[in-house]
Amino acid sequence: MPRVRKGAARHQAKKRLFKSVRGFRGARGKNLRLAKEALVRSQVNAFTDRHRRKRDFRKLWITRLSAACASRDIRYSQFIYGLKLAQISINRKMLSEMAIHDPQAFDKIVELVRQSLESAA
Repeated sequence: MPRVRKGAARHQAKKRLFKSVRGFRGARGKNLRLAKEALVRSQVNAFTDRHRRKRDFRKLWITRLSAACASRDIRYSQFIYGLKLAQISINRKMLSEMAIHDPQAFDKIVELVRQSLESAA
């Protein structure tokens, strides 16, 4: 069986690799072995950070809600518990947007939460 040399295919693979690592610092964008390692590492970080972004946004919404609740004399944990008791299912993103852009509606929700907490106690 004749020996197969991947001339054109290998060249295409290298072109594809170097196109994806364009802009990496130092030898990571020019040296084949380092470029391969850097590409794998960058893809792992991209995967991880897509999930971390969701975590960071949830943390931001909770911080905003906590501040909005504190200004209305109710703790965040009580607020969330009261939402469950009142069977109000609005996610934290919408609640934080409401607290910023529509404070009157947020005040009404806080009142409903307070009523549900009083009736449960």
